[in-house]
Amino acid sequence: MNKIILMGRLVKDVEVRYTNSSEPLTVARYTLAVKRNFKTNNQPDVDFFNCIAFGKIGDFAEKYLQKGLLISIVGRLQNRSYTDKEGNKKNVSEIIVEEHYFTGDKKNNNTESSTNNYNNDDDIFSW
Repeated sequence: MNKIILMGRLVKDVEVRYTNSSEPLTVARYTLAVKRNFKTNNQPDVDFFNCIAFGKIGDFAEKYLQKGLLISIVGRLQNRSYTDKEGNKKNVSEIIVEEHYFTGDKKNNNTESSTNNYNNDDDIFSW
């Protein structure tokens, strides 16, 4: 079974692209900052996860998700490798998102002023 459930804040706004097919498919990418329950010496207390949402789930991400928003996601872990411009082989782990849930309070999710609350990068991690 390959199932991931995470709750965290978006580090930046969603990056959206479309496939070059007869029926373009939305591909939305974002990074989710997930706070750890504990902190050990000299280690960060936040983990960052690269997330990808396709199709209608990607459309939803493009329309409703923004930097600083607290969300929960359900998805699966995918590992892939590629060769960068310098010819080096890179391995990447990504979360393929299957579901999004708003988990912050309602007043901060859809108001214009909510984006102003997250201009300082340190604020992203305050729960």
